[in-house]
Amino acid sequence: MGTTQTLLIQISGPDEPGITSELMAALTDLDAVVHDVEQVIVRRLLTLSAVVDLPGGADLAPIEALASGRAIRINIEPVDATPSARALGLVVTVLAETLTPANMGAVATGIAKCGGNIDRIVRLSRYPVYSYELAVSGAPESDVRAAMMQIASDQSIDIAIQPDGIGRRSQRLVMLDVDSTLIRDEVIELLAEEAGHLDEVRDITVRAMAGELDFESALRQRVKLLAGLDETALARAADRVRLTPGARTFVRTLHRMGFRIAIVSGGFTYFTDRLARDLDLEHAHANELELAGGRLTGELVGPVVDRRRKADLLTEVAELEGIALDQTVAVGDGANDLDMLAAAGLGIAFNAKPVVQEIADTSISVPYLDAVLFILGVRRHEVDASDTAGPLD
Repeated sequence: MGTTQTLLIQISGPDEPGITSELMAALTDLDAVVHDVEQVIVRRLLTLSAVVDLPGGADLAPIEALASGRAIRINIEPVDATPSARALGLVVTVLAETLTPANMGAVATGIAKCGGNIDRIVRLSRYPVYSYELAVSGAPESDVRAAMMQIASDQSIDIAIQPDGIGRRSQRLVMLDVDSTLIRDEVIELLAEEAGHLDEVRDITVRAMAGELDFESALRQRVKLLAGLDETALARAADRVRLTPGARTFVRTLHRMGFRIAIVSGGFTYFTDRLARDLDLEHAHANELELAGGRLTGELVGPVVDRRRKADLLTEVAELEGIALDQTVAVGDGANDLDMLAAAGLGIAFNAKPVVQEIADTSISVPYLDAVLFILGVRRHEVDASDTAGPLD
């Protein structure tokens, strides 16, 4: 049995049709065994690498001949015959409205200081934000997470860290908070304006955030101030609701990917039901305002959707859809979302309070909801392609 040599073949230069096929034809003629092939094209410039076994003393001229008449470079060198193990590592996603070389350099330096290696960098988007996905191996998640949190703060960018693996590619349900997440508004403040009690409602909200009131007590006190409002006031408030930029793109893309989408709110069903109809969402849950004679009584009907109830609803919706919890994604901004974010397979803090950012799996602070797609590994050109694919069946 003859000896073999393991070689790394690297081809770089302007891309043109036929390079890969001609390389494979040459390797076939040389009785090569191909162990690994990777190809990347950036702005029409090709980088093609292959690890192959060739018979000892094989003539490499057919491979080198690929450069004839082309402006490409070919480098061939021996490498270790033992394939390197590809342990599952981390996915580090970097986002900002503008990403500079200094930003990316800080991220790369931080990963290296943790003992990590960047195996791959892929640009996900250039709008509405720039985002890059880095495949990282060789470093503990806790070390990378701590380093990236500091770099994100120092560089004023968003950095999300997730374990790589099949779980990340099997997500099937997204549950969204509503106020200040799916929409830019706080619906109880819209209603308070209609009732002429905006200052009182805001004062109760501040006291609740300071820990003087629990969520349910604060909610019931604020709802009492809405007593007497008629349904036309509810309609006027609903007409003023503003979707977060990118919300429609986010929902539309998820639907094309086969996701189920639920919204859950500490607000009110009058608004969430309307949003569900408008966006064609599968599930919507919120508090129900009591009406009598066409006017609000200042009371609620049924159990309050609080922090614990949001997490319970995530579990209930996942069970109803036949989806495992580790295949769910939750997105929210407030302390009322913490249990839901913790229960989900991936909890994302969206323009969130500091306490939520600290506890969530990852966080983003750009004002575009469709930026969450990049955390899920979706590329902008895939979003654009889905937008031109025509209506869903």
